[in-house]
Amino acid sequence: MNGTKKSEIVKKSRDYLKNILLILFVAVFIAANISFTALPAFASTTEDTSSEDATQDSTTDENTDNSTEGAETDETAELQFDSIANAALLMEASTGEILYEKASNEALHPASITKVMTLLLTFEALERGDISLDDEVYISKDAWLVEGSEMFLLVDTKVPLELIITGISVVSANDGCIAVAEHISGSQDAFVQLMNKRAQELGLSNTQFQNPHGLSAEGHYMSARDIAVLARHLIEHYPEILEIESLTEFTYNDILQYNRNPLLGVYPGADGLKTGWHEKAGFCLVGTAKRNDMRLISVVLKTKNKEERLDASRELLDYGYQNFEIKEVISEGESLGDTDVKNGKELSVPIKADNSITLIIQKDKIKDIQTQLVLDEEILLAPIEKDSKVGKLDIELDGEVLASTEVSTAQEVEKAGFFELLWRGITSFFKSLFNVSKGE
Repeated sequence: MNGTKKSEIVKKSRDYLKNILLILFVAVFIAANISFTALPAFASTTEDTSSEDATQDSTTDENTDNSTEGAETDETAELQFDSIANAALLMEASTGEILYEKASNEALHPASITKVMTLLLTFEALERGDISLDDEVYISKDAWLVEGSEMFLLVDTKVPLELIITGISVVSANDGCIAVAEHISGSQDAFVQLMNKRAQELGLSNTQFQNPHGLSAEGHYMSARDIAVLARHLIEHYPEILEIESLTEFTYNDILQYNRNPLLGVYPGADGLKTGWHEKAGFCLVGTAKRNDMRLISVVLKTKNKEERLDASRELLDYGYQNFEIKEVISEGESLGDTDVKNGKELSVPIKADNSITLIIQKDKIKDIQTQLVLDEEILLAPIEKDSKVGKLDIELDGEVLASTEVSTAQEVEKAGFFELLWRGITSFFKSLFNVSKGE
């Protein structure tokens, strides 16, 4: 009897142990599977980091796309105002974005604005070491005889190159342009070939030069757009030119002359760049000013007189500073939140912007700017290295993408071990059972 009871107890113990092992096996199996699928939600695939209070304008602002080329841009810009110049363009210098244009691709006589290219080639030759500011430049008979504005160079003399550059910049010296052209290339013709070659390299599609100074010549022309592009290139690569261009007076051979740029001392922040006039060209000016960390370049061509040239230039610059603002929307390395990680020691990883984004925005549109984070994968799989590219950040306005930058991980995430994944799965499993028991 005692043996029978003992036998039954042993059998029941074995059955009980089998049931416990079976339950544990099932639990481990379920937990192992859940560990690879169940993850808490820390971030979504796309993210809008703009202010919740910002509202999207339901109508499309006709002036949103200020960089569109051609008649469409002219047409929308004219809704703001119509420049009194025959051709005009306003550009923000750091981005090259066009804020206003009128007949900007029309080939017109640029007059002495031509000298911007002459100065660019001179500074490039200096940078290459082909010439030096201390060079004594020989003054030929051709340079001495040239008509128009001059610094009164004397034939068969030698003048320091630095002094001639100042004369070209401040008093628009035609004689200085010929002297520099001959000094760099040996002849005016060779220098003009270099001018046209450089124009092609810079993408100036409506530009052709016949001389280095801009006196009237058949087949000598530039467009307002080309002038702005050229001026921006000169300022961007050789900003020291503005120190010279902003000088208000120049004396050579005891002859005092004043800078012909009407913006200097009149328009706040103005420090360049080049005037022009002859009968066919009318009164022209490529001006530039810097205010509130924003540099603008204005071009007006074929105005009627000096007063209209100044008024047209001031109008363009005023339009830019009154209506637009330069704004850094995203900084390089700026945190963009976290995104989920699968099988990692950490359940999420912070991501950052790889580049800064600076935009020229209409002031009344700044509040409508939105950011949209677009990741390549919904969930990242560990291990993850630091600086891994994981998607992009779009900057949008009125449903249009204005700019983008790649985004990457801000730190590495190691892969979790087996037991950590197992424990995480078991925890998630029992949490889900608990939630179900609560009726959730």
